[in-house]
Amino acid sequence: MALFGSKKKETLTAKKIRPTVVRTQNVAKELMALAQSYETKVESIDFNILDVQTYTRMNDGTKETEWEEVFGKEIYEIDDESALLNPHFQIKQMYEIELFSKDPAKDKYKNLHLAVGANASKCKVYLSIKQGSQISYSPDFEEDLKTLINKRKVRAGILINIFDEMLSGVISKLVAHVRVEENVTYEQNETLLIAESYEPTPTINDELILHYDKKEEVSENEKVDYASRGFIDSVLENELLIEYIKAKEGKPGRNCRGEFMLPKEAVISNAPTFSIDETIKQVEDEDSIKYYSNESGYISLEGNNYTVKTEVDVGEISFKTTGSITAGLDSEVNISVKEADAVKDAIGTGMTVEVSEIEIDGNVGSNAKVYALKAVIGGQTHKTSEIRADELEINVHKGSAYGKNIHITRLEHGVIDGDEVEVTQALGGEIRAKKIDIEICSSYVKATASKLIEIKKLHGSENVFTIDPLLKKGTKSDKGENEENIKKLEFELKDLKKEILKYSVLIKNNTAAFNDLKKRLLHYKKNGVKMPESFVKKYKQFQSMKEKLVTLQKEQEQKNDQHSLLTTRTTSFQDDIFDARIINRDRWAGHNELKFKMVDPAIEVTFNPPEGSHDKVFGLVEVNEGEYEIQAVKE
Repeated sequence: MALFGSKKKETLTAKKIRPTVVRTQNVAKELMALAQSYETKVESIDFNILDVQTYTRMNDGTKETEWEEVFGKEIYEIDDESALLNPHFQIKQMYEIELFSKDPAKDKYKNLHLAVGANASKCKVYLSIKQGSQISYSPDFEEDLKTLINKRKVRAGILINIFDEMLSGVISKLVAHVRVEENVTYEQNETLLIAESYEPTPTINDELILHYDKKEEVSENEKVDYASRGFIDSVLENELLIEYIKAKEGKPGRNCRGEFMLPKEAVISNAPTFSIDETIKQVEDEDSIKYYSNESGYISLEGNNYTVKTEVDVGEISFKTTGSITAGLDSEVNISVKEADAVKDAIGTGMTVEVSEIEIDGNVGSNAKVYALKAVIGGQTHKTSEIRADELEINVHKGSAYGKNIHITRLEHGVIDGDEVEVTQALGGEIRAKKIDIEICSSYVKATASKLIEIKKLHGSENVFTIDPLLKKGTKSDKGENEENIKKLEFELKDLKKEILKYSVLIKNNTAAFNDLKKRLLHYKKNGVKMPESFVKKYKQFQSMKEKLVTLQKEQEQKNDQHSLLTTRTTSFQDDIFDARIINRDRWAGHNELKFKMVDPAIEVTFNPPEGSHDKVFGLVEVNEGEYEIQAVKE
């Protein structure tokens, strides 16, 4: 008993179809119509192709012309480009087919799963053999396979015996494989081209591409960086800025259904209307117009004219105004930031600026980052800011500064890391460099150099001045790599020594026997007697041992030279510290500490100059073998 509200499913019962012969241009339509009339599934109906008729005509639309049938071999002459690509040429096929009920029991190819498909334009047709398909060879297999393929082609509306010159080759190859193997199971899907007509060339609409606009697409789940709005678009010399793709009319085609394919008319809507100046060059060919920068800088559109500039003047760089500016160190872009109000930030909180040169009249805010080849900051840097420039000048520094040549007017507990650093007044902070020059040093300054620290006036105490030859990361890594190479060489030399000893003993113990063997071989040779193979073999073995020993000794000599070179290099790291100096041109006041960090042995030597002392120049001195002190020395 059915539940309340349920619907009884309709089922299609398979009815026996009397063999029916029809003439049609659309086989798939006939199959569907017959299935509906018998109230059965279309999959239960099969058909045979009894006859194929091909018709052509020229029809320009002005006068209806009659279809003419093409007979026999003439059908293969249809594949003519001039005719097929004529829009007035028409082609069709009529099929006489016999429809009947499918009997799976009589289908000897039920395990061969074939399908015919085409690309989007229907200009390429493929035969697909599904993975797991099985076939056994029979004398009728070649003809049956051609029939199976043609049935699937006409069902898909694909013309047969036209555009399919390669089909016979594909069938022959498949049949030959099955004939040799007798029973074939396809381990993977196989796809084969069986027909190819004239693919139309698509129409190209014109397009204007702004290559200089480097804004990237942001995915739906990706966080948008609103601070990086691309205030300027930096460009390099000879960089492609703008490209205009010219419109091109497509070429017609005809697909494997016989349908003429007319390309769309080209749309021209992006033709350039702008002008350029001497900073941009134009290169044109038949496909496009390209615009290249003649110099590095940033691209600017002023009215209707594109130009490349290098100078930028802004009031401030902040989230509200420009956002971050990252033109690049090699961009040749120079920025001047004019905000000089002491209570405002010229570079706002969290901003990043990367240009060739920058001059900032005012302050750099919290978490701001400035990267340049040359930078001048007239205000002060926040303690969380970061400034990096080869040539760097800062008025009041509280953040972190990195560069080659750095000049700080007033250091207030900031960090400086450079090659050569000059500080006019240091009020606490940390300095790391090869050479450090401090005009006025107050208290709580940590200065570490690899070569020289010089103080003109010392007004405070609790300062630590350190000489460290391995201050820079590059030097540390060089020393570490050097030590690893020395250890590796020492292991290799140890193994070589064992090998040399082994071969030396073997040669020594066998020299007498070898000399005797040598005399015997000479005797055999002199008397024209064939030398015993065993004697010749032993002679060659001994010679090979001597050659091996010479090779090992040469290798040992080379590795000893390498070892000497590397150990000398390690010594050079150590020697640098004895040339380094800490200089105080003023008298020593309060508690200050001098440190020298040795490389080998890795020890730290310290010294506290007595308050009131007038000793000015200090260096590391070896007082006894392996015993070192910091002493006043000559400059």
